[in-house]
Amino acid sequence: MNAYAVSAIYRFELARWFRTLVQSLLSPVISTSLYFVVFGAAIGSRMAEIEGVSYGAFIVPGLIMLSVLTESISNASFGIYMPRYSGTIYEVLSAPISAMEIVVGYVGAAATKSIMLGLVILATARLFVPFSIEHPLWMVSFLVLTSLTFSLFGFIIGIWASGWEKLQIVPIMIVTPLAFLGGSFYSISMLPPFWQKVALFNPVVYLISGFRWSFYGVSDVAVGISLGMTLLFMTVCLIVIWWMFKTGYRLKA
Repeated sequence: MNAYAVSAIYRFELARWFRTLVQSLLSPVISTSLYFVVFGAAIGSRMAEIEGVSYGAFIVPGLIMLSVLTESISNASFGIYMPRYSGTIYEVLSAPISAMEIVVGYVGAAATKSIMLGLVILATARLFVPFSIEHPLWMVSFLVLTSLTFSLFGFIIGIWASGWEKLQIVPIMIVTPLAFLGGSFYSISMLPPFWQKVALFNPVVYLISGFRWSFYGVSDVAVGISLGMTLLFMTVCLIVIWWMFKTGYRLKA
């Protein structure tokens, strides 16, 4: 393991993030805070509890996941696309550093940013609604695992994208709608039976369900299934990244 090279990529990506801290951290925190004000305080006070949890507290895990998913993809995709766009990716590929070390550097930095964002939003949520965390270790585990998984997914998008607009297509047109329809603001048990079955094809349902279980001990699907689906998606992402480096897909052309 070329620890120096991994550390150089990791520190460079974190430094870039800190230079744009207002856009990278403050903006999603403010946006999520508005969700807490509107849905948690204004609307939540007029809604009944969901599975014994107040509505304001119920949406906390979903909103954290919503931000973590989008920011993980955005950070990782931009991190690898920028070297491709500027041409400096060839310097990285020609350096004495393996594909695994490149991925660890870029994905590790993107995941770190997302974890920090998730923890900041978690602390911010406490200002708006009271909530508890029944399984804190599982909460951190799901947060880390989700950040890593979707940072890997964002890394794939960053290599696949042939233009700036394509970096936004998947997060805006696919991931964000799936997050909103994946139980961020409701339990899928509230849906009609047919739509409950349809919702199970949404991979984000398993992420949000497992993360919510770590807070309140309630979930739409078994926590083991949530963990298994997350690990499965991570494995698929790793296989795709391995293939991209093996074939040089959009890296050497």
